[in-house]
Amino acid sequence: MNRVVLVTGASRGIGRSIALKFAKQGFHVIINSIKNETALNKVKEEIEAYGVTCMSFLGDMGNYDTVASMFQQIIKRYGTLDVLINNAGVSSIGLFTDLTPTEYQSLITTNLVSVMNCCHQAIPVFLRQQSGKIINISSVWGNEGASCEAVYSATKGGINSFTKALGKELAPSNIQVNAVACGAIDTDMNRCFSKEEIEALEEEIPAGRMGTPEEVADLVYDLSTHSYLNAQIITFDGGGL
Repeated sequence: MNRVVLVTGASRGIGRSIALKFAKQGFHVIINSIKNETALNKVKEEIEAYGVTCMSFLGDMGNYDTVASMFQQIIKRYGTLDVLINNAGVSSIGLFTDLTPTEYQSLITTNLVSVMNCCHQAIPVFLRQQSGKIINISSVWGNEGASCEAVYSATKGGINSFTKALGKELAPSNIQVNAVACGAIDTDMNRCFSKEEIEALEEEIPAGRMGTPEEVADLVYDLSTHSYLNAQIITFDGGGL
């Protein structure tokens, strides 16, 4: 019987690569995007080409009612969920004091509250079956903090602490919760930087380059196969920034 995975923020970049990786491994895949329906439908077609089913869901994972509705549809169609990948998120670069309260509250909701919402809905499913995997996509800035990305860093630091605490809480129920703290990954999120800025960044990375979304996807899938590794933040940054 095919297993089922949910990947939030899957219309492009890391989320898309993760969704395709699990499809290649025979999973039925549920994908989500907050607004990019055209790109989401394209990913759906790519997934179905691997001979598995795909459900696409347009909606804001920071809204609890939206998440609850999505899970109702997932359970109605599949009856279960095996893996939850919390990837939905946005970045913001600039001085903290230049952000309005509405803007930084939105960042917190999109990046951190969305993770809690999806976990809150997934955990009862996992508890019933006494198994489940939660993998949260975080950032090295959640470990270290980044100047001009104070709120983004705070949301990713929150994800890291939430991951560690929830993994310990759910371990007796055979549910594993881990996170991947990504460094510089070659996605659209970095298109705001100039060629010169990218080159300068890569010079600071011991591996000499940015990581790829496919490499993140390989690591995430590998984490989903472990039944003892739990409550860990795996830093994925080419040796450090």
